[in-house]
Amino acid sequence: MRKKILSIVLFMSLAGRAGDIWVSTAGNDQAAGTKEAPLQSVRQALRMAREWRRLNDPRITGGITIWLHGGVYTLDEPLFIRPEDSGTPSSPTILKSVEGEQACISGGHAPQVTTGDVANTVVIKAPISTRQLWVDGRKAYRASQFGEGKMDRMIDFDPIERTITIPTPAHIDVLKASKDLEMYVHQRWATAILRVKSLTEQGGKTVVRFMEPESRLEFEHPWPQPIIGGEKGSSSYALVHSSEFLTAGAWYQQPTGSLHYMLTADEARTPTHEFIIPHLTRILTIEGHAQDRVHDIRIENVTFEYAAWERPSRMGHVTLQGGFPLIDAYKLQQEGLPWSSTLENQAWITRPDAAVSVSWAHHVDFVGCTFQHLAATALDYAVGVSDIHVEGNHFEDIGGTAILLGSFAEGAMEVHRPFQVSPESDEYCKRILVAHNTIHDATNEDWGAVGIGAGFVHDVTIDSNEVSHVNYSGICVGWGWTPHDTGMANNRITHNHVTDFALQLYDAGGIYTLSNQPGSLIEGNIVEHIGAAPYATNDRGFNIYLDAETNGYTLRHNICPEGRYGDNHPGPNVRYEDK
Repeated sequence: MRKKILSIVLFMSLAGRAGDIWVSTAGNDQAAGTKEAPLQSVRQALRMAREWRRLNDPRITGGITIWLHGGVYTLDEPLFIRPEDSGTPSSPTILKSVEGEQACISGGHAPQVTTGDVANTVVIKAPISTRQLWVDGRKAYRASQFGEGKMDRMIDFDPIERTITIPTPAHIDVLKASKDLEMYVHQRWATAILRVKSLTEQGGKTVVRFMEPESRLEFEHPWPQPIIGGEKGSSSYALVHSSEFLTAGAWYQQPTGSLHYMLTADEARTPTHEFIIPHLTRILTIEGHAQDRVHDIRIENVTFEYAAWERPSRMGHVTLQGGFPLIDAYKLQQEGLPWSSTLENQAWITRPDAAVSVSWAHHVDFVGCTFQHLAATALDYAVGVSDIHVEGNHFEDIGGTAILLGSFAEGAMEVHRPFQVSPESDEYCKRILVAHNTIHDATNEDWGAVGIGAGFVHDVTIDSNEVSHVNYSGICVGWGWTPHDTGMANNRITHNHVTDFALQLYDAGGIYTLSNQPGSLIEGNIVEHIGAAPYATNDRGFNIYLDAETNGYTLRHNICPEGRYGDNHPGPNVRYEDK
C-alpha cells in the first residue's frame, strides 16, 4: 500500500512539472523545451504552449509556465499572444523569469561603431532611420538648437499664413539646406513636433514653414495652440536634428543613415560602450476580438526594453492632450453641436504607439515586470479589457505614458461626443487594478504624455503607486470634457505618491480628472513638488486639478503641501470632505 501511495505522489509531482517550458538564450528551438534541453526563443515557447492547448495535452493540467533564463532575448518582429494562447482559471499560462535571474525581451539591436573624424565622436552604422539612441543604458538626445530640454520664446505665431517666426538661428544657410530639420513646439498642456519645410530670413527674424499634414493640424486646431504674449511670455520652440547642433551627449543621423554621436567627457575616458538602436515600435501584442478574448495569461518578472517611436518622422506629431495625436481638428465657424451648445471646435485623434499592447482580454496581468528604455507608451490596455491586475511593476525611461487604460474615443469618434458604448459592453474597459507600481522619468520624448492615463473606464482602482519626474500630469482619469453620462463611474485614485510633476507643461495636475464619474474617489494621496515648467505661458500647475465638467468625485485625506487645487467648471456632485 505504501509503494502505491509513493507512486501516486511521484506521478503527481512529475505531472506538476510537465507543464513547464524552458527557454535560454543558449538554447535551441529544435530542442524539447525541457530544463535540460531548453528552447532558444520566446516565440517558439509560446507556440509550443499553444500546441499543447490545441491538442488538450495532459501537460496543461494545472497550467503552463514558460520559464525564461536570464539574458537578452532580441526580437526581429513583435511577439503575439492570441486567443488560442488563453488559459483557464485553473490552468493559466505564465511567462516568467527563472528565480534569481532576469530575462529581458528587447526590440533593440547593437549597431557597428567606428571612430569619427571629429574628436570624441563615433560613427554608428544604422541600417534604419531612427529617432532614438541609447548609450550604456542612457538615452542620448537628438542634437538640439539650445541643448537638451532647452527652448527659446517665439516672436510670432500666424495661423493664417501658417508660419512661426523666431530669432534667426546661427548657421542659417546650413539649416536652410537641411532635409530633416524639425521644430519642437511647447504649447501650454501639449507639444508638437513639426518637420521644417523652409526657413526665410526677414532681417533679424526667420519665418518657418512646415510639412503636411502637421502644418494643417498645427495651425487649424485651436486647443492647444501656441500663444504670443501670455502671462509668463510667449510659447517656446527649439529646432532639432542638425549636425550644427552636435554637442557632448547628442547625436545626429545623416541622410546616408550613419549616426554621429559626441561622447561626454566621462564617456571619452572609457574605451568601450554599448550603443543600442531600437528596431521595433511594438515588442508584444496581446490581442483577442469581441467574440473570443484572450484570457488567463500572467507575465511575471520580465523586462521589456528598447522600443522605438517613429511617427513624427513620417507625419509630424500634433497632439490634443495626453500624448494623443490629432488626425483632424479645427475651429467651428458657428459654435454648437447636439451634445454641447457652446462647443466651438471639433477634433479626432489616434492612439499613441505602445511597446506592449493588450486589447480584447480579461485576466491578463503584468506582475513584477520592468519596462525601460521605451520611446512611446510602455503598457497599453486599449479596448475590451476587464478584470486586470497591473501590480508591482517598475517603469523607467519612458518616452510617452507609462500605463494607459481604456478608450479615449480615438478613431472615428469626435472626442467631445459623449461616449456611447454601454458600460456593460465587453468593449468598455473596467475592473482594473493598478497598484504598487513605480514610475520614474516618463514622458521624456512627448512632454504632453502622463504617468498613468485612463480614459473612458469604470471601476478602475489606481492605488499605492509611486509616480515621479513627469513633464505633464501624474495620474489622469477621465476623458470627453462632458457632463453627460458616458459610463465612467466608481473610479478610485487612492494612496498614491505623486512628486516632481509638471516639469515642463502646465494646465496640469499631479492628479487630474475630466468629466462626469459618479461614485468616484480621490483619497489618501500625497501630491507634492510641482515642477518649475520654465517655458510655460501661465501658472496653472496644481496638486489636484478637476478639469472640465469633473463630477461625482469625493476628495478626502489627501496631502498637498503646496495647497494648490484647480477646477474648471466642476459639476454639482464634487465633494471635498476635508479641504
